[in-house]
Amino acid sequence: MRLRTLPLSIAGVLLGILLAVSDWKVDPWTAVLIVLTTVCLQILSNLSNELGDVLHGTDTADRQGPQYGLNSGAMTEADMKKLIGLFVVLCMVSGAVMTWRAFGTLLEMTPILVLMLGAAAIIGAMKYTLGSNPYGYNAKGDFYVFLFFGLVSVLGSYFVCTKGLGLHWKLLLPAAGVGFFSVGVLNVNNIRDMKTDAANRVTIAIKLGAHRARIYQTVLICAGWACMVAYCLLCWPSWWHWVWVITLPLYILHLKGIWTREDRALDPMLPLLVLSTFALCLLMGLGFCAFLF
Repeated sequence: MRLRTLPLSIAGVLLGILLAVSDWKVDPWTAVLIVLTTVCLQILSNLSNELGDVLHGTDTADRQGPQYGLNSGAMTEADMKKLIGLFVVLCMVSGAVMTWRAFGTLLEMTPILVLMLGAAAIIGAMKYTLGSNPYGYNAKGDFYVFLFFGLVSVLGSYFVCTKGLGLHWKLLLPAAGVGFFSVGVLNVNNIRDMKTDAANRVTIAIKLGAHRARIYQTVLICAGWACMVAYCLLCWPSWWHWVWVITLPLYILHLKGIWTREDRALDPMLPLLVLSTFALCLLMGLGFCAFLF
């Protein structure tokens, strides 16, 4: 299930929930169900990714990242397909209950739109490496990660928490910031796996080459920080809004590792960026909620 990546999916929805709490009265159970649905979607994505990579011959004993269930021999393809089916059902049930809790019905236009977005998220989670034309094999993964882990994650959780009210254009900034950091996580993975991916997979890292992929990573991190800074500058100027800045050394350490490590040695930079992003989102959200305590 690749548990070390779960904080990344939670980071965006957590920020969206906490920003909603700072503006509105949020139902706690709705917030819990948003997080639960997000975790189910992330696990579905991870399982589908593993199965797709094995079926396409991308994950072999030579891969630079950790060995998972299929390529280690601990699971069969039939086992993985059953597990994927289980998490499809869990996503559908959790998403439906979340929507009903937030809106009180599943039969009006707004909850129907939320359910449609959930269906798109399920399909997106599975199509990254599964199917005859997976977007993760055609250098499109960065766009979909930015969309689902950034924009949908932050804006969607805020939208559900506020029952479809209160969305404003400024929220695009933290949503884009989380999106840039999330693409950065994918890019680290792709830089690490360039040698094994090159046989049958096209990623942005392969298109750019190792050096320019590292420049791209630096741009992603800087763009994420620029979005977060811009959002705080546009909002009411409380010093609590800036508490997340204490995570800056973690991002500097991450970029240092990106520029000084190769192949398997890059792997620790992935969970470092995941946990740094989670800490940033948590601290920013709590900072905007500080007046409530």
